[in-house]
Amino acid sequence: MDQLNRDLLIELAHTKMPFGKYKHRYLIDLPEFYIVWYNNKGFPKGKIGDQLKMVYELKLNGLEDLIRNIKQKYPNPKRIT
Repeated sequence: MDQLNRDLLIELAHTKMPFGKYKHRYLIDLPEFYIVWYNNKGFPKGKIGDQLKMVYELKLNGLEDLIRNIKQKYPNPKRIT
């Protein structure tokens, strides 16, 4: 895995939903029906939309545990000083 993809997955593992009913919940822990709803409705624009699309693909392929393992193995990059 190249550094860019590694960094994107680490960031995704530590990103929380910034708005709505599931605000403050890790994206990977959002209910599947909610992610499917976004897929049908249209994902938000920008980085959060791109991350939600990745979560959709991960959940679709049963790879949620990959992100949960990354979250445990690698510290939150935003908290490193």
